Amino acid sequence: MGNLAVLALRTVLVIGLLGTAFVQVVMVPLLAIDLSDVDDPALDDLGLPWQAIAFLVIVVLGIITVQVTMVCVWRLLTMVRRGTVFSDGAFRYVDIVIGSIACASLLTFALGTVLAPGDAAAPGTVLMIGGVGVLVAGMAILVYVLRSLLAQAVARDAEATQLQAELDEVI
Repeated sequence: MGNLAVLALRTVLVIGLLGTAFVQVVMVPLLAIDLSDVDDPALDDLGLPWQAIAFLVIVVLGIITVQVTMVCVWRLLTMVRRGTVFSDGAFRYVDIVIGSIACASLLTFALGTVLAPGDAAAPGTVLMIGGVGVLVAGMAILVYVLRSLLAQAVARDAEATQLQAELDEVI
């Protein structure tokens, strides 16, 4: 991978991390204020309906899954730059990415479940959210498949290193 590609991806990751931090710090509290203005007889002690609280929790947790994924991709990019990505250390970050995407999928299904009762969202919207949850789960499976390709590449790299050492002994 070229230096320009690594720099471009790191730039995107920095912008993404700053953007998600802004959403967590500024936008989520503003959204909570907007949701507290809704007249609903089912308000709890915080002044928010349970659906609004669940929605806000899902949004914050969803943002955290994106941030965790971006940090792991950053670490993998560092390994690419150093030439150590084909090592056992890369699996830790790839496994975290898979888990983070799987959590994002579960959070998407949870969002659909929260919005399903009552008039919070139209049935078609809940169905679309479920479809997005399936697509996100598919992304987790795709990264899992890519992980198995990484495992094959690591095995081939170790085999090549061993064969080179044997060849060096013969020569």
